[in-house]
Amino acid sequence: MPVKQDEKLKLAAVLEELDMSRSAFYRMVARGKGPRTLKLPNGQLRVRRSDLDAWWRAQEQSTAA
Repeated sequence: MPVKQDEKLKLAAVLEELDMSRSAFYRMVARGKGPRTLKLPNGQLRVRRSDLDAWWRAQEQSTAA
């Protein structure tokens, strides 16, 4: 199944992809080092697939420099 570019990923899916704990993810986002997040009215977080992909590219570029 193709992935839509603006698909909104649940936090659990993002954590699994990053292989990261929830607390480490929250620390990274608080420091401005994580992907952009969206906060839903119910308080849950989502990450757009396009934002996560852009974040991955930025990480690859920063390690290559």
